[in-house]
Amino acid sequence: MIRLTEKAGAVTFAVRVQPRASESRIVGALEGALKVRLAAPPVDGAANEELVRLIARLFGVGQVSVEIRAGASGRQKLVRVHGVDTGEARRVLGAIVEVERN
Repeated sequence: MIRLTEKAGAVTFAVRVQPRASESRIVGALEGALKVRLAAPPVDGAANEELVRLIARLFGVGQVSVEIRAGASGRQKLVRVHGVDTGEARRVLGAIVEVERN
């Protein structure tokens, strides 16, 4: 179950990434985080860039609206999407995984 927090017109949630996958896609939830496989390697920020592209496409926002708030060099990350509220995030993510209802 994914936990969402909203503050200042942005929603934040945890993401667990697996780099060097055969394709980039969301595969479910793992320990409260959105589990994402990324085709990019974790070299020179390529995996982070791919994650930002994937999340931006998912929410229908520009890449500048997605930021990695924590965990840029690890597999566990905290991602913030600007211009999206918890209702919209629940709708988008709820079609893929179970989302916490506060």
